[in-house]
Parts: sequence; C-alpha cells; structure tokens
Amino acid sequence: MAKKIVLAYSGGLDTSVILHWLKETYKAEIIAFVADLGQGEELKAIKERALKTGASKVYVEDLKEEFVKDYVFPMLRGNAIYETGYLLGTSIARPLIAKRQVEIAKKEKAYAIAHGATGKGNDQVRFELTAYALEPSIEVIAPWRIWDFKSRSDLIDYAKKNKIPVPVTKSKPYSSDRNLFHISYEGGILEDITKEPPDEIFQITCSPEKAPDKAEYIEIEFKGGDPVAVNNKKMKPHVLLDYLNKIGGKHGIGRDDIVENRFVGMKSRGVYETPGGTILHKARRALEAITLDREVLRIKDSLITKYAELIYYGFWFSPERELIQKFIDEASKRAEGKVRLKLYKGNIIIAGRESKKSLYMEKMATFEADDIYNQKDAEGFIKINALRLRIKAMLDKSDF
Repeated sequence: MAKKIVLAYSGGLDTSVILHWLKETYKAEIIAFVADLGQGEELKAIKERALKTGASKVYVEDLKEEFVKDYVFPMLRGNAIYETGYLLGTSIARPLIAKRQVEIAKKEKAYAIAHGATGKGNDQVRFELTAYALEPSIEVIAPWRIWDFKSRSDLIDYAKKNKIPVPVTKSKPYSSDRNLFHISYEGGILEDITKEPPDEIFQITCSPEKAPDKAEYIEIEFKGGDPVAVNNKKMKPHVLLDYLNKIGGKHGIGRDDIVENRFVGMKSRGVYETPGGTILHKARRALEAITLDREVLRIKDSLITKYAELIYYGFWFSPERELIQKFIDEASKRAEGKVRLKLYKGNIIIAGRESKKSLYMEKMATFEADDIYNQKDAEGFIKINALRLRIKAMLDKSDF
C-alpha cells in the first residue's frame, strides 16, 4: 500500500513544482487539498491541473463562509493590525487551511502533510504550528527547506523541463496570495523598496486617481460585535465581505505598501489590497468609540499589538490567543448599531453613527447649559489629581 502525503495546493508555481517533486522524491501518493477562500478565477480547472501534475486525488473545498465567520470576523473584533498597517489577510487564512489539511490527512490515513512555504517566510511557521497544535504526531514536509532549488527561477526551469503548467514567468516574478479578505503581493520587482508598485499588479482596487469623482455613502449595521447588513440588506458574512470588497475597490480603498518584520527576523515588503476589511475596521472603531466604556476600550486596545502578533506569527490555536479572544468577544458584544460612511478616492470618512447602547450623551457633552453635570465639581477633581504634582513642586523648591 502506497504512502500518502496531503499537500496544501494552490496551483501556483511553488506547489505545482512541489507536487511533482514530492511524488518523484518520496514515491508516495500525493493528495492535493485546495481551500476555496475566495480566490475566484484562480480555482478554475485547478482540479484538472493537479491531476495532470501527478496528484492521485484532489479535494477542492468551499470554506469561504467558515473563513469569514470563524476567522476574519473574530480577528476584526480585536481590531488587529500588525505593525504599521497590515490587516493580516494571509496570516488569518493559514490556520483554517492547515486545520482542514490535518483533518483530510486523518481521513486519508496519510503519514505526512506538505506545504509550499519557504524557509525564509512566516507561512512555514503558521502551517506547522497549527498542524502540531491539532495533531502532535503529524509529520510535516517543507520542500523549500530540503531540496536543492535556490530560487523561483530554478522552479520555473524545473517546471518547463517537466512540462508542468505554471502561471508565473521570469518577466513577472512577484508572487501573490488571494482570499476573500485581501490580496498580497511580494517578491520579484517589489523587493526594490525605492520603487512604487506598478499599478497593473492590483486586481481588486482601482487607483484613487481613477476612482469616481462622486462620493458614495454606505451604512453598515453591527450586531453582537459583527457586521450583519449593508444599506439595510442582511447578508451572510462571506457575502457581506465580498460586497464591501467590490464597493471599496471601486473607490480605491484598501491599498497599502508596508515593510514589515517577519517572525524569523528579517524585514520584507508586502503590498496589499484589503478594501472590505479596511472599511469594516474603520466602521467598528467608530462604533466602539460610542458603545464601549473608556477603561474597557483602553484594555481592549492595549491587547492589539499582542493579539496581532499571535495571528501574524501563527499562534491562532494557542491558549493565549484563545484567552485574549474571550475578552475581546465579551467586550465586543456592546458594539451594536449603525455606522454611515462616505467613500471617496481612497478615503473612508465617518458620516454618522448611532446605537441603542451608545454611552454618548448629548445633554452631558454639550457646551450649552445642562442640568446633569455640575461644572463646579471639576475644581475638586482637578485638585485631587494635582496633589502629587503640588507635593513634588513643594519639595523641589525646599532646601531638602
């Protein structure tokens, strides 16, 4: 009976070459697993391609709803941003892919799983931490860490030699990763950080210069911390995100060019398109500002850096991420209401917000006369807070 290996397969250059290489090197059955997370056209004929490349069996599974509902939305509740602005679109997809890959390995009685992540990147860590967290005895094969190929140019040559169809050429060497939350681009021509990314690489957003000259207003409704409707139309999570991607993309929203610190230690450049996610992030921040207590919001915000790092580094299934998530989810329950946004040439402008759970009281905040807040009370408040400052000043002026 032949040994089996389950490969996380995308149909791109790396995993296409890896599929052929694994079969040739390990003399095993290679089962290709394709997670449909919203790649769209990329998945056309992917099953046939995998079979032609040597797969004995191919799983193509639609995980879009699970991805958005159980991974993207919980992450958005935590307002997760890594470093200068990365909304973690690739990072949040990996734990779901790896989880399902391990499940298929168990079902198929495969002895190992394999992935196409390089030995320099973050994805190797994300895939493997998830795999070991869910199946401690699983064997992981990471070809980039053990084969003789040194570059993607080597892979292209290998693919040509073995007649493996791949969607990358030496004249277009950057790689991309797409799901329903974002598209990322890295490598190749983007490694020169002095150069602006060429406009033609972007797939779901137009440039702000070419966006409509007329602003568009939208209204997003949140319930229990999650978005449930746009312009009063209820939608499933993955449908809602896809809808916002289209609206945001039309207005040039969600582009970012970041140099980030990889978990392994080096800096790398990533160019991203995250239109729907950028809109949802801005909207929920506006809603939290009126519904969350000041100290709860400050504690929640203080966790953003750690929470984002856990996701970026691959610790989605760690006990610490799950513990932080419980606090985030509890605090987010108050984030209910509607936020009105104006979208215009790459900008998201808050145009109004409302909530039955709002802590904002116009009568108290007004500069006009009110009968709730006694301004005279501020004197004692200020003196109490100034006490330690006054004591220090007194000592500084003394001879002691």
